[in-house]
Amino acid sequence: MSTPQPSAPGIGELEEQERRLTLRRFTYEDAWTLGSLLTELARERGAPVAIDIRRGAQQLFHCALPGSSADNDAWIDRKRRVVERYAESSFLVGSRFRAKGRTFEDSSRLDHDLYAAHGGSFPVRVAGAGVIGTITVSGLPQADDHALVVEALERFMSTAG
Repeated sequence: MSTPQPSAPGIGELEEQERRLTLRRFTYEDAWTLGSLLTELARERGAPVAIDIRRGAQQLFHCALPGSSADNDAWIDRKRRVVERYAESSFLVGSRFRAKGRTFEDSSRLDHDLYAAHGGSFPVRVAGAGVIGTITVSGLPQADDHALVVEALERFMSTAG
């Protein structure tokens, strides 16, 4: 089943998402709840994705759905490293390079086998603590990976106490 492709958000919208999607806290239980929500959304859509949630270096949640592969785990690692380095979503980082008429791969001076500024990894930002982890999806076009993470965070925040 095909779902409509979201249009790629602009830099201002990406920045606004990151400001708006700041959590009050992020516990192990929150990681499980958010990961389960992401898994449910992906299953409803038949999305062949892998999902990863980390707090610092510790992986708190991982799920690989049918149709995903080990390549998705490699993409997760590359996108996650961008968030860890820049403290912004991988999509925002890549969009900033593209807005300047450059590519991340050619202009960042980082090893593109280790870093990928493609949509799908989002910072776990906690009020008063800054970026403490990452939420990453891989398996769809980059705008769709990013949109899935944003949708799950919005739903999570609307139900979190």
